[in-house]
Amino acid sequence: MDFQSLIARKRERFQQLESEIADPHLFDNRKRASDTMREHSAIKYLLAKWEELVIARRQLEDNRELSTATDADLAQMAQEEIPTLEKRVADLEFEVQVALLPPDEADDRDAIVEIRAGTGGSEAAIFAADLYRMYNRYAETAGLKIEDLESSPSELGGLKEIIFKISGESVFRKLRYESGVHRVQRVPATEAQGRIHTSTATVAVLPEAEEVDFELKPEDLRIEVCRAGGPGGQGVNTTDSAVQVMYIPTGRIVRCQDGRSQQKNKEKALSILRARLLEDKKREEEAKYSATRKSQIGSGGREEKIRTYNFAQNRITDHRIGLTLYNLDRILEGDLEEMISALQHADLEQRLKESALA
Repeated sequence: MDFQSLIARKRERFQQLESEIADPHLFDNRKRASDTMREHSAIKYLLAKWEELVIARRQLEDNRELSTATDADLAQMAQEEIPTLEKRVADLEFEVQVALLPPDEADDRDAIVEIRAGTGGSEAAIFAADLYRMYNRYAETAGLKIEDLESSPSELGGLKEIIFKISGESVFRKLRYESGVHRVQRVPATEAQGRIHTSTATVAVLPEAEEVDFELKPEDLRIEVCRAGGPGGQGVNTTDSAVQVMYIPTGRIVRCQDGRSQQKNKEKALSILRARLLEDKKREEEAKYSATRKSQIGSGGREEKIRTYNFAQNRITDHRIGLTLYNLDRILEGDLEEMISALQHADLEQRLKESALA
């Protein structure tokens, strides 16, 4: 497809946005400023990818010409580079098409991740802790920042529940496909007869909500302070630092006690509450327009079984796209790039098929 006319329109729009950003009154309206900066960043990325594509196409064309040269050595060198350049051009064409799609404003946001032990008792809680460690390792290697918001430990080093925030570049875009039921098949440490058990944990990945997305009015909140619970001797027991926030219109409750600061716990609780209310709002909108697109990789709902971790075979399978990898040991150490890339690619291909660009 010839993208020239679309790119030309994007260049014009980019110039308009440059003028808007130069307006000293832009940030008088926070929502407008946020939308303008987000669109500006997206088009800047698109135009950069387009320039890369133009250069790669030119290099490919040059190499094809050189591959027929009378100089045998030069022709061979050019021929050997052609497959790499062809892949480069194909990858960039795909990235340009994706960048031309209508953006999801949540993609560039930080994410709030909630992991809860599912069926399987203490083994499910241990698996939940394994998933938390996996995302921690991924964040470390990807240069992202993790901040624990709330946790509920179990026996044997497991986690009944943990909520944490991951910050960095395009975090929600990378992790949005992790939402759902994760299933593990392995022999628990407590199993004397060596039988394989199946346990589950649920993961919910929510885009961090901004105050402009969901205004929490003081009259809609009931905030209570109490003494934090936890094993004896912990510092959290010595102060009334736990904070519980109820959103009165819906009865939603969020409790935070991990930090010693009452103010910090309050801020964390409000952040979690905003993210959950934004998720509720999005689900309501999707229900109204149920005839709209259903992603190829699934809705990402907490009830949907998305992945199986089989320890005996060192195998991990994502059921939404039928991808099986035999590197479970590396996945659990945070090597999620191949899985994330495959999920993104499958979803974007589906979006392209449904787009007028296809």
